[in-house]
Order: sequence, then structure tokens, then C-alpha cells
Amino acid sequence: MQILRTVIAMGLAAAAYGQAITRPDVVDVRAVVDGHTIDVTGRGRVRLAGIHSPRPPRGAIDGEPFGREARERLEGIVLHRFVRLESPSNGSSSSAYVLLEDGTFVNALLVREGLARLSGRAAGARGDQLKRAQDEAVAAHRGLWRSPTATRAGSR
Repeated sequence: MQILRTVIAMGLAAAAYGQAITRPDVVDVRAVVDGHTIDVTGRGRVRLAGIHSPRPPRGAIDGEPFGREARERLEGIVLHRFVRLESPSNGSSSSAYVLLEDGTFVNALLVREGLARLSGRAAGARGDQLKRAQDEAVAAHRGLWRSPTATRAGSR
């Protein structure tokens, strides 16, 4: 009887452990690489799913318009903070939707502020949020969407 109890307890513990793995990861952001890539504890580099930001300047190489602003804004939002990573529906382990402790959807925030645009890879409810955020940025002429030529160049 004692062996049966032990086996049942081990089975319950294994099931509980398996459930914890399927939950979104909560990680510490160690660094911001650019406006759509962060470096997190335990996982390394993670790309913000569904979005693309302009390249920031690196050394003597000039960046794209709003590249520096996108990187600095992302640093201000997530650097040295704990964030929750949600895997996109495509199951990519190198990209994630990033959320703050208060539920703020960081990917959509950058898009809404005109510092990033949709990359065409977002789907489901989060993809819908990103689409609405970009529509709002375009309508308000924010960031990448300030001039008529920016709309054409940013919609690649």
C-alpha cells in the first residue's frame, strides 16, 4: 500500500511539474539588443514576435530612422525588469510576445507608438492587437508613419 501511495504522489508531482512548464516564462531582461530583440536570463536572445523595428546605429554604421528611438524606448520599458514571455502560435522558441507585470503588451506598445511595424508573422488574438496598434499609429501619423513616404517604406 505504501508503494502505491508513493507512485501516486510521484505521478501527481510529475503532472504538476508538467503544467508549470506550459505556463508563460517569467524572465529578467538583461539587455536590449535593438528595438525588437532582448536578452533574457535563462533563454538568451528573444525576438519580439510579430513586429520589426528599424535598425539602430552600430559603431560607424548609420541606422535607419527611428532605430535609435525604438531601442531606447524598449530599454526604458523592459531593461532590468521581469517580463512574461508568451510563445506565438507558430511555436517559435526564439520569438515571444512580451508582457509587463501589469499586463502591458510591449510588442503592441512599440507598434502603437510608431517605433515598430507588423512583420506579418503575428496571428490569433495577439496578432489582432498588433494590427489594431499599427492602424492607430498610421492614423495618428506616429513615428514611422509621420510622412507619406514612410508608410510605403514601412509596409515592406
